[in-house]
Amino acid sequence: MKLLHFREKEGCRLGVQTDIGVIDVAQAVSALEASNVPTTLEGIFSQGISRLAEFIETSEVRQVEAPWVLDETRLSFCPCVPNPGKILCIGLNYQRHAVESGHPIPEIPIIFSKFQNALAGHGDRIPLPPTAAQYDYEAELVVVIGKKCKYVPEDKAFEVVFGYCNGNDVSARDLQMRTSQWLIGKTLDRFFPIGPYLVTADAIGDPHGLELGCWVNGERRQHSNTADMIFKVPRLVSYISQYMTLQPGDVISTGTPEGVIIGMQSKVWLKPRDEITVEIEKLGRLTNVLEADGHG
Repeated sequence: MKLLHFREKEGCRLGVQTDIGVIDVAQAVSALEASNVPTTLEGIFSQGISRLAEFIETSEVRQVEAPWVLDETRLSFCPCVPNPGKILCIGLNYQRHAVESGHPIPEIPIIFSKFQNALAGHGDRIPLPPTAAQYDYEAELVVVIGKKCKYVPEDKAFEVVFGYCNGNDVSARDLQMRTSQWLIGKTLDRFFPIGPYLVTADAIGDPHGLELGCWVNGERRQHSNTADMIFKVPRLVSYISQYMTLQPGDVISTGTPEGVIIGMQSKVWLKPRDEITVEIEKLGRLTNVLEADGHG
C-alpha cells in the first residue's frame, strides 16, 4: 500500500494512492460512517493496516466521482511521515561513497541525527541560508519503524519495519565539516524531504535490490543499488535498538551512494532554483526546488 500525507487547512491528512486517485481516508470514513478504520498514521501503527486495506478496496470507497477521491497532481504534500519521534541517519554506508568522501570504510554504523525542523514534503521548496555555501544532495532509502522495540535480533528486524520511502539528506558540507560532529550541516530547515509515498514493507519485499538515483536539473548524478549498502537494514535496526528504544514512526535514513558533489574533483555546489529529484525503485519520485532564504 502507498500512503501519503497532504495539506489541508487543519493540517496534514492521510491519503492512500490508488488506481482511481488518492483516497482522503478521513473524509471517506466520515462520509461512509465506517467503524474501526484508522484515519491517521498513528492509528495504523496502533490498530494495524488490515482494516484500512479492506476499507479502501470496497466498492463504496472506489467511486471515481466521490468527493474523497482526489487528483494527486493538485495536492500539496506533507512529509510522508509527518511526525517522527526520531530521525536517525547513517553515514558512509556505501563503500564507494566513503572512498569518494576520503573516509575509511566504517567497521560499525556511523549514526547522526536530524530534527523535526528538517522535515519537508515532495514539492516543498528548500531554503538555502546565507550562513553556508557548500550545499549538496544525498539520495537515500529511508526505513520507517512500525513497532516499539529494543534489543532486536537481526533475524527479527524486518518484523518491526513498517515501510520505506525516498529521502534526500540535504547537507551543508562547509558546516558539516567544521567539527567532528556533523549535526549543524545536516539539520537546517527543510533539509530532509521524505516521500512522496510511505510504501508498506509487503509491497517492497527485499529492500536490498532497489535501484536508486538522484538528478539535478535533469542531469543524473547518482545511480546505484541498495544492494551496495555496507550495513543492511536488519543490521542497522538491530544495532540501533541495542542502545535506544525504537518507536512507531521513527525513521532511519540508510546512507547515500557515490556521486555526491563533495566527492567530485570539480565541485559546483547546489544553488537557488536548482531542482533535485530522488527516485528509488517502487517508491516514486521525490522532487524539491532550492531557493534563497530571505531571512538572512
